[in-house]
Amino acid sequence: MIYTVTLNPALDRSVEIPDFAPGAVNRIAAQHMDPGGKGINVSKLLARLGCESYPIIILAGHTGQLLEAALKKAGLSGCFLYTDGETRTNLKITDPAQQVTTEINAPGIPVPPVLLERLLEALTKDLQAGDLVVLSGSLPPNAPADTYRRWTEACQGKGARVLLDADGAALAEGIAAAPELIKPNQEELSRLLGRSLDTPEVLAEAAYGLLIQYGIRQVVVSMGHHGALYVSQERTVYTEGLAVPVRCTTGAGDSVVAALAYAAQNGFPWEEAVRFASAAGAASVMCSGTHPADMEQISTLMPRVKLHVMR
Repeated sequence: MIYTVTLNPALDRSVEIPDFAPGAVNRIAAQHMDPGGKGINVSKLLARLGCESYPIIILAGHTGQLLEAALKKAGLSGCFLYTDGETRTNLKITDPAQQVTTEINAPGIPVPPVLLERLLEALTKDLQAGDLVVLSGSLPPNAPADTYRRWTEACQGKGARVLLDADGAALAEGIAAAPELIKPNQEELSRLLGRSLDTPEVLAEAAYGLLIQYGIRQVVVSMGHHGALYVSQERTVYTEGLAVPVRCTTGAGDSVVAALAYAAQNGFPWEEAVRFASAAGAASVMCSGTHPADMEQISTLMPRVKLHVMR
């Protein structure tokens, strides 16, 4: 089973505005609402691929109810615990003419420590050896920085494998528990190490250093339209970014994580997993908002993925 955890979800309002101009009057050409949050995005793609997952989410207020209803309509049932306040709403502005996305994210709501512990209990209660747990996204504003470290250790104690996609202190603390895989993007890895990492070679060296230092099995570094790095103990591979029509870049990294979880669950050989994940990330940006791609879109792109072995 694949479990996904979203501690700071959002209802994403995505709008398309051709030639968006800050400070001017802009006209919305299209808009829609999507359940958002990195773990939720992972579960959405897994469901589209026909793979079961169990989302674990903290919600609040009327917005939380709307988000839960949307997830259930999409066939996603899991553990939804409520707290006081109102689940945040984020705004994603996509400019199809310039092929860029502007994200305006609201702050999350504080979550009582007792609720975080209840959620961890719900996650670990039925965990079995070999299960996959995806810990991803930002933490609630009052959550301890070591939350992902403690949760990773708890999941590993049940024999589960953990995929971590976080930033800042949450990432720095989480890697100390040696999750199976981490997926920072270029900017997140640069912040983690406190220096600019601006070429595939420099990024690969930094990623391999983390892998050796902490005992992580794989580090995947997404680089936007420049591609991605897949670093393991045995090899380092760079995949070029695919030239595809861009509708919205939000959630592309989450699609990579979902594809890697899917590949691990289904026993893909390493190179096939790399191609599948890179194609999933590219297929994601061809979709509006955080709507997930489908298997046909991903499979069509897979033969176009170019791998360059660096080590």
